[in-house]
Amino acid sequence: MIDVQNQVDHRNISIDKVGVKDIRYPVTVMDRNNGVQHTVASINMYVNVPREFKGTHMSRFIEILNEFHGHLDIREFSSVLGALQEHLQAESAHMEINFPYFIRKLSPVTESAGLMEYRCRIAGSTDRQKGYDLVVEVSVPITTVCPCSKEISDHGAHNQRGTVRIAVRFKRFIWIEDLIDLVERAASCDVYSVLKRPDEKYVTEYAFENPKFVEDVVRDIAYELEHDPNVGWFLVDVENFESIHNHSAYAFIERQK
Repeated sequence: MIDVQNQVDHRNISIDKVGVKDIRYPVTVMDRNNGVQHTVASINMYVNVPREFKGTHMSRFIEILNEFHGHLDIREFSSVLGALQEHLQAESAHMEINFPYFIRKLSPVTESAGLMEYRCRIAGSTDRQKGYDLVVEVSVPITTVCPCSKEISDHGAHNQRGTVRIAVRFKRFIWIEDLIDLVERAASCDVYSVLKRPDEKYVTEYAFENPKFVEDVVRDIAYELEHDPNVGWFLVDVENFESIHNHSAYAFIERQK
């Protein structure tokens, strides 16, 4: 049968990324407390296409993914990317997986258990010239209390839920839980899935005594990452979904160490 993708293309334009997006697939994630956690990811896979070829073979992406079924985790990223390069005769290969990660979390006073969901992303790439690259990213919900509101108000202060996105390149393996812990320490208070009345009292008062602007949160996290020798690059952004404004508050820091 004619292989159309391998035919010559005369426009003389190379393509940086060609592939498949939003593949729903089971994956295994390293879990600090339980060893591993099984979840379902949305996966994107790409390779480059040289200027002389018309296209790539889309079915091979799925075939390669199926070769790693049952043991597709962060330790296999470089192997998957290498297989993409080899089977698709590519100079570069890329894979992104987005998945929910769950941690059993106890409320601060009554120790009521609930599962907290954190949205995670792992993006890897390999290039015959530039080598291997891997980024781990986590989005963490937080609570903040406005320092200005607390300072000027006779009674109370406005608070809101926000999201911190933290992404790192690292030298040695880093736990998702370590990144989550770092973010939650920088917030006015954690977010919990289960809170009884004694817990609500504690959370409200704890956050009130620990007011933070988005600038404070992003700087506190960046300070810790700046002084972590295991981290070579990081990105942190914070978005507060303001409770008394018709907009969000936002802060961003990216550093190459």
